Amino acid sequence: MKQSVAAVVVTYNRARLLLECLDGLLRQSHPVDKIILIDNASSDDTAKQLNSRGYLNHQKIDYHRLPVNSGGAGGFYTGMKVAFDAGYDWLWVMDDDAEPHPDALEKMLPSMRQSGVAGVANLTVGFDGEAQIEHRGWLRLRSTKWRAHYAIDGKALPERMEITFASFVGIAVHRSAVERIGLPKPELFIKGDDLEYCVRLAALGPIILVPGSKIIHKEGQNSNYHPIRRFGMQSMRLPLDRLWLTYFPLRNLVWIRRHHCGSGLAAGFAARVFLRIVFGILVFDSNHRWVRLKFYWNAITDAWGGTFDNDKPRRLTGVLPPTIKRQPAS
Repeated sequence: MKQSVAAVVVTYNRARLLLECLDGLLRQSHPVDKIILIDNASSDDTAKQLNSRGYLNHQKIDYHRLPVNSGGAGGFYTGMKVAFDAGYDWLWVMDDDAEPHPDALEKMLPSMRQSGVAGVANLTVGFDGEAQIEHRGWLRLRSTKWRAHYAIDGKALPERMEITFASFVGIAVHRSAVERIGLPKPELFIKGDDLEYCVRLAALGPIILVPGSKIIHKEGQNSNYHPIRRFGMQSMRLPLDRLWLTYFPLRNLVWIRRHHCGSGLAAGFAARVFLRIVFGILVFDSNHRWVRLKFYWNAITDAWGGTFDNDKPRRLTGVLPPTIKRQPAS
């Protein structure tokens, strides 16, 4: 029996990459039934570029522009809800900087047809074709065997393998899973929303990685960092106006640990992380040390209290890129 597939794409101010993503989806050898495109209130020429390509009126593209930037988590929450409410069987989720290979969906289909599967994931690769899976299997505690297995070229991997985590850069979720565990948590804003969702998803059944189904992930992860050397040691540091990048992952990871693993494990994790942060600030940062310490302390205490005030990084540092929406905890 044919199962319908809706691709859910979230975008913010990356018109060129978005067009490449949409082009990749529209040339799938096994066509997607619909593309649910969530625009997180882009302030660039995203809408103009979409219109010039005819994508705003494309029969396969369902375009939704949000009034404010709700972050990746809010965007995926909205997009998956739209796809779920429309009745699609599979929700294939990806960022705007992802471009699936032409046969990506076709190679996912056999796993999608297997009963009991909670999710089906693509293998993320760089422009050079090398696998970008350093965070896949994170919940398996990064065993040496796991890392070594993934260190090889994607072509050498088996046809299918069970994993415990896949990012929102190419994972398909069945609607029955959404019925049981709900949608991503919009209050997480960015970073960690996919991890938290996969914790819930993996409890339903296996997440299947299909290494032959590839998706290019184009975003540079460390372009905002710069190296600082002190006392023969080196650390990658962020300037104050980019410090907001670290608030959300720290807050969300501590909250995920406490919510899913218990307060004891979460407290140990938070203490170790904060001690490393204090060491890094004292050794490598020569300015705004008190602001930085207060910033990270707030991220941890907010996580502990379940406070999702996504405007707080701006108030702590005076800087935050896009206008964001304060989300209530759920």
